[in-house]
Amino acid sequence: MGKPQSVGTFRFWFADQRWEWSDEVALLHGYQPGTVVPTTELLLEHKHPEDRAQVADTLARSIENAQPFSSRHRIIDTEGQVHHVIVVADQMSDETDTVIGTSGYYIDVTDALDERQQETLDDALPELYAARAVIEQAKGALMLVYGINAEQAFRVLSWRSQETNSKLRALATRLITDLATLTDSMAELRTRFDHLLLTAHERIEAD
Repeated sequence: MGKPQSVGTFRFWFADQRWEWSDEVALLHGYQPGTVVPTTELLLEHKHPEDRAQVADTLARSIENAQPFSSRHRIIDTEGQVHHVIVVADQMSDETDTVIGTSGYYIDVTDALDERQQETLDDALPELYAARAVIEQAKGALMLVYGINAEQAFRVLSWRSQETNSKLRALATRLITDLATLTDSMAELRTRFDHLLLTAHERIEAD
């Protein structure tokens, strides 16, 4: 069995409740890519029993309100291993700008960064220590919204920095600036924060 990757992508269409998993998400659930057709039933079967109802409710609200499917929960793969994941998503629209589904990322935050990964990030992101204050603020926001610890929050920020080829300091600064626009309830806050996280890099050069 291939080793699951820390980040994978998904798409979900509301009308026919059709899922599409990247190879990484299939591996996260314990399946070799191309060997399984993801369905809502299969997805819920892999949720930790204590998290299944919460995920089912979140998904139902996503379909009913045409909102992104975002969640923090645990997955149990085919070998019985438990993975702590964050699902970060945004709206998926057709050519007429009608919302037809949700797409985003599964982020496996189970394992802490090992020393080699940390050294690589430090080398790739030299502004880390000089910009610690704003980065710590952004980490704090992630910790509040997703209910994760500081190391997991840094991992999410680092992923977005590398994924979008954006400087970590600029990404963190943009997120903190954008937080002032969030005035909704906690459920709506999660959805809107997901959008800010996934699009922050697009607004960096405009500043």
